[in-house]
Amino acid sequence: MNINWNSKVLSSIQPVIENLTYISIDFEKLSEESIKLSGYDFGIKKDLRISDDPDNFIRKTMLINTLNFAFTDFETSTKYALEEDKSILSDTDAMVHQINLAISSGVPILDGLFMAEISDELFQDLFSANIPMPMIKEKVNVLNQTGRILVEQYEGDWINFINDGPRKLYADGKGLIDRLISNFSRFDDFSLLEDNKIYFLKLAQLAYWGLHRELSGLQLFHIEDMENMTAFADYILPVALEHLGIIKYVPELKKQIQEGKLIQKDSLKEIELRTTSIFVTAKMTEIINDNRKDDEKILIPQLDFKLWTEYHGDEKPHHLTKTIMY
Repeated sequence: MNINWNSKVLSSIQPVIENLTYISIDFEKLSEESIKLSGYDFGIKKDLRISDDPDNFIRKTMLINTLNFAFTDFETSTKYALEEDKSILSDTDAMVHQINLAISSGVPILDGLFMAEISDELFQDLFSANIPMPMIKEKVNVLNQTGRILVEQYEGDWINFINDGPRKLYADGKGLIDRLISNFSRFDDFSLLEDNKIYFLKLAQLAYWGLHRELSGLQLFHIEDMENMTAFADYILPVALEHLGIIKYVPELKKQIQEGKLIQKDSLKEIELRTTSIFVTAKMTEIINDNRKDDEKILIPQLDFKLWTEYHGDEKPHHLTKTIMY
C-alpha cells in the first residue's frame, strides 16, 4: 500500500518540514535506519478474546483514546505507573489496566451517561497509582463532554456513532475521522501556523488503528483507506528518532527538553516536534517497503508501534507540553 502524501495530515505538515528552525533531519541516517528495519518482524500479537465481544472492544478503544493524554507529572517529570504481577505498567498501559479492572468490577465506564456524570472524586478512585493522575480535571472534563454528546446524539453508545457512516477515514465529511473531529472537539487535533491548519489527529487516528488492527482480520472492522493514516505524534516518537540519530535539536530546544521545561502548546517548537515525527516515520515506512516483498509491506502505524513500544518506558527525558491532544 502506497502512502498518500496528499492526505489531510501529511499535506498539511509540508510547509513546516520545508522550513524547520529548531530541528534538523539527517536523511542519510533516516535511510540507514530504515534499511536496517526492513527485515524486522512488524507483526503485532492479537488478543484472541476480542472476538467474543467486539462491540465492547470498540467501546473500550474509543474510551481509552478519549483519555489517552498526559501521563507525566509536569513538575517532577515522574511517569504515572503501577506494579502488576511484578511488572511495571506505565502511562497508557497503566490506565488501560485500570479501565479493565473497572469493567471487571462492574463499573459502567463504557456507558455515555456514566461518562457524562463522572466526578473528579470517582475518577480519582478509579485511577490512582504512584502519582495522582496528571491533568485529572482536564480528563474528567473531556470525559463529561464526550459522554454528553454520546447521550444526546448516539443514545450513549459509541457503536451507534461508528455505524453511522462508511468504513473510511475520510469520505467527503462522512468518514470516521471526518465525523469524529466534527462531533467531538477533543479529537480535533491541529495547530495554527500563519493562519494555516497543521493537522496531527493523534488520538482520532490511534483509536481507529486499534480497531482496524484487531478486528480487520476477523472481518468485523476494516478501514478501506489506510493509506491516509500517519504516525501518532506524541511525546515518545521524538525520543526514539533522536536516539536513532535521525533528528537533531538545536541547543536551546535540547536544553529545554533535558531540563523538563514546558514547551508551549501550538508553539513552533511543539509543532516541529510533532510534524517531524509524522514526516520521518512516513519516509521510513516508504524505504522499509521499498526493501520488502509486496505481501510484506507495512503501514505507518506498525512502525509507530515498534518505536513507541521500545521507548515509552525509557527513562530518557521527553518534551513536556500541557495538552489534551496527546
